[in-house]
Amino acid sequence: MEKQAALLDLEKRIVEDKNLPLREGNLVFGEGNINCDVMFIGEAPGFHEDQLKRPFVGRAGQLLDKLIIMVGWKREDVYITNIVKRRPPENRDPLPEEIEAYKPYLKEQIRIINPKIIAPLGRFSMNYFLPDAKISRDQGKVFRIKDKLIVPLFHPAAALRGTGTLEALKGSFKKLPAIIKRYDALVAAPHIHEEPHKELSKEQNKELEQEQERLL
Repeated sequence: MEKQAALLDLEKRIVEDKNLPLREGNLVFGEGNINCDVMFIGEAPGFHEDQLKRPFVGRAGQLLDKLIIMVGWKREDVYITNIVKRRPPENRDPLPEEIEAYKPYLKEQIRIINPKIIAPLGRFSMNYFLPDAKISRDQGKVFRIKDKLIVPLFHPAAALRGTGTLEALKGSFKKLPAIIKRYDALVAAPHIHEEPHKELSKEQNKELEQEQERLL
């Protein structure tokens, strides 16, 4: 109940913040299980999201739903939101100043929900957490920031445009249940405490893949 009240207060403050950009659009705050293990974060709402005031409800969202079901979960098991909470005109990429403006609210949203794993969807969301990462190189890999595991993923919209990207996204998605299962061991790994953005070792990724084989 405390989380729900805190999120409602946060949403109210976003609505009342007249300094935020993109105020002509509808607020798409986020939805899902506020006690989730995994929080998916995209870049910004699109046309359908703006209309329905819900994140990931267009074609990309339908693919995201299928991927969630593929690993044995339901949409209601996870939390889904975006960095920027309102739609940029014509679905353009969010501008740096727009990301910066909504940043404090996303940070607080993450603090309240407190997931074990953050799965950024697409390069804009990934670079919010991992500024030096490249989506083609780093998607599906596991990084650590404080007590959070960051697992960048291709944006579902990109996966709709290419079979190779889709297959890579599916493969990365299948790792998520294994990563949750090994969360305590991964965040406690001594060699990644000093370098928060350091990729997990080959041995640890191999263990995750072996665990994945047992789970799926």
